[in-house]
Amino acid sequence: MALRGPLSHLLRTQLSHTCQQSRAQSVAVLGAPFSRGQKRRGVEHGPKVIRDAGLIERLSSLEYSVHDFGDLSFHHLEKDEPYMDVKFPRTVGAANKLLSGAVSRAVGAGHTLVMLGGDHSLAIGSVSGHAQQCPDLCLIWVDAHADINTPMSSPSGNLHGQPVAFMLKEMQDKMPALPGFSWTKPFLSSRDLVYIGLRDVDPGEYHLLKNLGIQYFTMRDIDRLGIQRVMEVTLDHLLSRKQRPVHLSFDIDAFDPSLAPATGTPVNGGLTYREGIYITEEIHNTGLLSVMDLVEVNPVLGATPEAVEATASLAVDVIASSLGQTREGAHASIHAIPAEKDDTEQLCL
Repeated sequence: MALRGPLSHLLRTQLSHTCQQSRAQSVAVLGAPFSRGQKRRGVEHGPKVIRDAGLIERLSSLEYSVHDFGDLSFHHLEKDEPYMDVKFPRTVGAANKLLSGAVSRAVGAGHTLVMLGGDHSLAIGSVSGHAQQCPDLCLIWVDAHADINTPMSSPSGNLHGQPVAFMLKEMQDKMPALPGFSWTKPFLSSRDLVYIGLRDVDPGEYHLLKNLGIQYFTMRDIDRLGIQRVMEVTLDHLLSRKQRPVHLSFDIDAFDPSLAPATGTPVNGGLTYREGIYITEEIHNTGLLSVMDLVEVNPVLGATPEAVEATASLAVDVIASSLGQTREGAHASIHAIPAEKDDTEQLCL
């Protein structure tokens, strides 16, 4: 039943206050070591290698109060048969339900949240949990892939290629009732979503992007327009009507594989380091970032320890930049430079 009148207004006011609080100087980090949204094992170790690359120390140096909530513990069902070729639907659904509640609680407690994946199917829980507290949020999806397949259009049946389809209201009639997902309903309008970095889009996804009028930027668009213009259009599209919370869902495979080799579905021709960091700097500069996901770091797929370290370090840079680290350097607040004592005073000493 829809709430109307004074009670509805009061609820919206309270939620708005919660979302404003979530962009305070308190950052929570939550690990989601989960891999059943795709077939390659190892991505469940993503949260550990990102932390080991110095994430908590880096965020603390930005003068945030950092709360590391550790990792969620996921239960893998022994019997989880495919449904319409979708693999592990009950396990993925249960994991996202758990994550959704954890994200909602963290945002409700006033934290800006960083969710460490894990595979990108986790965005179903992360964004829906965020939307419980901030129903007017907008979503920026930085990825080589659109992840908007339905169970009918997916070539692989892997749910990490389908999370956006669960979120969009316009997709409701195209999504079957998958076992494990009765807890979630679509909550996002297609106009509240922007993709950046696309370069491997399936035919069914391309049809949906065009038919739903979703704003997206491929790597060709970035080459043609430049990353500055891409971000101007992105933020104007999402925030010109009103200021509202931003959810950033960042797949490390948005970067070129030369920069992020330890990931499950690399695609050549991705973002440069400077383009990726510019995206996150501009999102930080809005002052509206409320939740971010960093997903698909898979240390098992790094050919060398150096490849794993490079990918994890890049993930730390992306997160830190989203939260205010600048390329001028992250400096503690200094209000004045101490004056040098004059020669007379030095002689007296």
